[in-house]
Amino acid sequence: MARKAFAVSDAMRERVRYLAGVGVRQEDIAKIIGCAPKTLRKRFRDELDRGVAEANATMIGYLFAAAKAGNIAAIIFWLKVKGYWREKAAADDPVPGGDTESNSPVVLVLPDNSRDPELTQVLRDAQEKYFAKNRGGSPRTQDLIER
Repeated sequence: MARKAFAVSDAMRERVRYLAGVGVRQEDIAKIIGCAPKTLRKRFRDELDRGVAEANATMIGYLFAAAKAGNIAAIIFWLKVKGYWREKAAADDPVPGGDTESNSPVVLVLPDNSRDPELTQVLRDAQEKYFAKNRGGSPRTQDLIER
């Protein structure tokens, strides 16, 4: 015996649009209206997309209104997300969440394959210059200088 075709009504379309807009997962919307998730995506594609887009537009409107009213948090959020603003840490600022030992500068010493003697000398000079101003370093630092 063949399955009965899934009947779609305007009220059902409106409900799917609303549920998608408030963030209900598609699997849960399918259970609510009584169909398979695949059927939901096939028969209600526009409503799923529209519901999410309308909800986002509403939230963006609230955020924009709050920013225009002078809400500093809303202004900062808007500029970071929409204006692509980024915060830059100062060179001497500690790394957040780290202890003082792990906040010390890291020196990356690359292996030298001695293919370019001029480059090798430049690297050694730069290394010596860096470690000379940081002589109070750990024994590991002194070991790196001698290499």
